[in-house]
Amino acid sequence: MRLLPLAPGGPWRGSPRHLPSCSPALLLLLLLLCGCLGVSGAAAAAAAGSRKPNVVLLLADDQDEVLGGMYVPSALCCPSRASILTGKYPHNHHVVNNTLEGNCSSKSWQKIEEPNTFPAILRSMCGYQTFFAGKYLNEYGAPDAGGLAHIPLGWSYWYALEKNSKYYNYTLSINGKARKHGENYSVDYLTDVLANVSLDFLDYKSNSEPFFMMISTPAPHSPWTAAPQYQNTFQNVFAPRNKNFNIHGTNKHWLIRQAKTPMTNSSIQFLDNAFRKRWQTLLSVDDLVEKLLKRLEFNGELNNTYIFYTSDNGYHTGQFSLPIDKRQLYEFDIKVPLLVRGPGIKPNQTSKMLVANIDLGPTILDIAGYNLNKTQMDGMSFLPILKGTSNLTWRSDILVEYQGEGRNVTDPTCPSLSPGVSQCFPDCVCEDAYNNTYACVRTTSHLWNLQYCEFDDQEVFVEVYNLTADPHQINNIAKSIDPELLGKMNYRLMMLQSCSGPTCRTPGVFDPGYRFDPRLMFSNHGTVRTRRFSKHLL
Repeated sequence: MRLLPLAPGGPWRGSPRHLPSCSPALLLLLLLLCGCLGVSGAAAAAAAGSRKPNVVLLLADDQDEVLGGMYVPSALCCPSRASILTGKYPHNHHVVNNTLEGNCSSKSWQKIEEPNTFPAILRSMCGYQTFFAGKYLNEYGAPDAGGLAHIPLGWSYWYALEKNSKYYNYTLSINGKARKHGENYSVDYLTDVLANVSLDFLDYKSNSEPFFMMISTPAPHSPWTAAPQYQNTFQNVFAPRNKNFNIHGTNKHWLIRQAKTPMTNSSIQFLDNAFRKRWQTLLSVDDLVEKLLKRLEFNGELNNTYIFYTSDNGYHTGQFSLPIDKRQLYEFDIKVPLLVRGPGIKPNQTSKMLVANIDLGPTILDIAGYNLNKTQMDGMSFLPILKGTSNLTWRSDILVEYQGEGRNVTDPTCPSLSPGVSQCFPDCVCEDAYNNTYACVRTTSHLWNLQYCEFDDQEVFVEVYNLTADPHQINNIAKSIDPELLGKMNYRLMMLQSCSGPTCRTPGVFDPGYRFDPRLMFSNHGTVRTRRFSKHLL
C-alpha cells in the first residue's frame, strides 16, 4: 500500500443549493440517475472500456428513505454495516449491536468475517484495487481490537475513521497510521476530507486494474455539524407531520407505549432542529457526489462505473412520539435510499422489487463477474433488476432482526421506568431497552404488503401491519388478521431466523412455490418450535 497525499488547498466552495421542500437526496437522484455524460480523455476511455466495470458505493449514516429504496436487516449502524460487507443477515454474521461485546469490529469479527467480505473477494479473486474512506464500524480502532493499525483484509487503500461519526476533532487510520484532525474547516471537515482523498485516489490509482471505492460519510449522523456555508440553510424546514407524528403508539410494544404523548414543546423544537441540521450536513455530501462524478467524467471512466448511494439505517423524528433515533421495526427506521447509475441502466427508472442491503455485496460481485455460488452470502444480486431483465423471479420477503441494548437495572434518572432501558431523553422517554429484541418478516406481493414481527419478551408481543391500508403502521392487526395467515407468517419467520445462504432465498408465503406444512411447526420431540433469538454472540 502507498500513502496518498491529501489534496492541497481548501474544500470546493460552490454556491449553496436552492432546493424545494424535499430532502437533499433529491439532488443525488438527479446526479446519479441522469443520462450518461460525455467523457474526456480518449485513452482513458478506451482503457476503461476494455476492463471490468468500476464500482463506487456511497454510504450515508442514518439517512432515512425518501425516494423509495431498500430495506436493512437491522435498524442500527454496526449490524447493518456488517450486513452490507458480508451479504449476511445479523444472525449469520453475529454483529448484534454497536459494542465490542456485540461483535462490532471485534477480534472475532476480524478473524471470521472480514476475510469473506465482498471487498476482500474483489481484491483477492477479481483483481480490483479497493479504496475505503470514512466510517467503517462503530468500534473500529478500539485498543482491544487491534487499534488503528488494523487494516481489514482486502483493502488496497485505507482511510478509516476511529469509531463513530464526527465532523471535527477525529482521528483517521491512514493505511494503518493514525492522523489526528482538529476543527479548522478548510482542512478538517470530515465530509470534505473524504471528498479530497477520494479524488486523489482517482488521480493516483493504477489504470491497469478496475477499482472499487467505498466512501462512508458521517452525514447525516449526529452531532449534525454543517459546513459553515450551509449552517443557515433550510430555516423554514421542519420534520414531517405525517399521520404517525406525535401520536400514542397504541397496541404496540411496551417501549413504544411508554413515550409521552403529546410531546413537549421543547422535544418538538429539538427534533425539528435536528431534522434541519441533518439536511444541512447532507449538502456537503451533495458536493462530494458532484465532485466525484465530474472527476470520473474528466478521467473518461464515468461510463464504465456503477455508482450506488444508500445508508446504513433509517431514522425517526417524532413518529409515535419518539423524539429522535433509529432501532425500531417500522418503515422509517428500516427503509433507506437506494440510488444507482451505471452501464446498461436506463435513467429515471424506479423498481418496486424487494431489495435489502444484504444484496449489495452479491450485486457488486456479480458486476465483477464473480460466481456467487462460491460465496456464503444470504443476499442475491439485483443486477438483473438494474438491467431491466423481464420475467425475473424475485423474492417476496426479507428478514429484519434486532437485539435491544440496555442492562437489567433501573436508570437512576428515571426510577419510574422498568429496568433495562437505554437511550433515554431528559423527560424519561427511552428509545431502546434490553428486551426491545424482535424479528420481522417484511413481505410484499401483488395482493399483500405486510409486516409480521415478534418480540422476545415476557409478553411474547406480536405486531402485524397491512401497509396497503395503513402505510404509517398505526393499527396493529395481530388480533384481527386471519389466524391461518398468522400461522404461516409465524412459521416463515422461524425459517428465516435459522436460514443461511440459499435457504434465505426460498419461496415466501405469497410465492407460487411456497408450501406450508404445519407439521414443521413442531420439533422431532413433538414440542412447538420456538423462535430463534440470539442469546450469545457466537
